[in-house]
Amino acid sequence: MIAWNIWILFLGYTVPMVVSPGPGNTVLATAGGRYGVAGSIPFWAGFEIANLVLCLAYGMGLGKVLHGHPEIQMVFKWGGTVYLLYLAWGFFRSSAISANSSGQDHARLRTGDGFLSVILNPKIHSMILVMFSQFLDSAKPLPAQVFQFAAAFLVVCMVCHFPWIYGGQLILRRFRSARALRIQGRVFGICMILVAAYVAFA
Repeated sequence: MIAWNIWILFLGYTVPMVVSPGPGNTVLATAGGRYGVAGSIPFWAGFEIANLVLCLAYGMGLGKVLHGHPEIQMVFKWGGTVYLLYLAWGFFRSSAISANSSGQDHARLRTGDGFLSVILNPKIHSMILVMFSQFLDSAKPLPAQVFQFAAAFLVVCMVCHFPWIYGGQLILRRFRSARALRIQGRVFGICMILVAAYVAFA
């Protein structure tokens, strides 16, 4: 059983890291603004599934395997940049479609999109790697600790990510005219380009 003081430290690390502005939360807010909370659930589910997968992988030793291989980190970095540009293209495309339709979205972000946006985000890899390096106790059974921390991290992510999705919906879903949707598509596309630039050059 993990001691309560470790849980306090765990929350002190994870909550600020997860809830703070960054590439992942920008994408979630964009999804909420474009599709609403209900329409963002598949993307959100993929997002959190990927977080859980990374927790289990790094907790069980993936960090040691990747140590000394910076080229793998570069693959994630540039893969994430390309994927964010792909999402930007999707938003620009939806903006063009909205100009010639009744304003209905023809393509939504899917579970796989959410999964890839996390798997290809180097910031999330680093955050989870540091989390396990700080809080795992080598004197205690590893699997039990990893599963507990992974489950707790999943809860933290769900609680901290929801306000970003809902906030995007609250601010932008009231604007549903064809013109507003065109503007949103362009703004969201620009946001994705800016996030891609951050991932590439930060």
